Amino acid sequence: MKHVSPLEVTRQGRAKGPTRRALAKQQTRAKVLAAARKLFSEHGYQGATIRDIAGVAGMSTGAVFANFSDKTDLFRDIVSADLEQLIALMREGASRGKTVEDALLRLFMAGYGFYRDQMPLARAALVAIWSEEDEGISAASRERLGLIPRLIADQLALGIERGELRQECDLKLRAQMLFEMFLANFRPAVFESWTVEAVQARARDQIRVLLSGARR
Repeated sequence: MKHVSPLEVTRQGRAKGPTRRALAKQQTRAKVLAAARKLFSEHGYQGATIRDIAGVAGMSTGAVFANFSDKTDLFRDIVSADLEQLIALMREGASRGKTVEDALLRLFMAGYGFYRDQMPLARAALVAIWSEEDEGISAASRERLGLIPRLIADQLALGIERGELRQECDLKLRAQMLFEMFLANFRPAVFESWTVEAVQARARDQIRVLLSGARR
């Protein structure tokens, strides 16, 4: 039997998990992110300051800056995490659809519903994603948003397999048109205070129109 020294046992134990200091740092970071999300959701990006975020988190501004370089760094993390969750929710919503139209509507409504209670944050995120001022936010976020047309195309492909849509329908073009429709509907939802029900009715009509030429 190979002899293992006490020092090696200690090193192996440390390698198995994060140290107490690392855990404390993770907890602090999580508190800051939660506080920032709350304030961004209530007041938008411009309406929240590092001092406000530190106050809600119950810590000093120095503790915030020990984990994030600035407010943009904080916002970038939140937008990135939100988009990952958004994609997961849209994928899950589509999986429950009984028809291609139903799946697409569920996919879109999962996206609209995600931001329903945090419209100021949604507004700030959309502005940041399509703005050239912070390429760090916009480039990474656009890449994640690019997953949505793929989700849409997957549902169109399933529609073809089930015989709902014609084999020769242009998947790529229709998926892109549906994606652009999805983004366009955020404007009335976020900037004009449309209800979820109103957006749903509009999205349903738009999906029917865009699929009409592809149906068997």
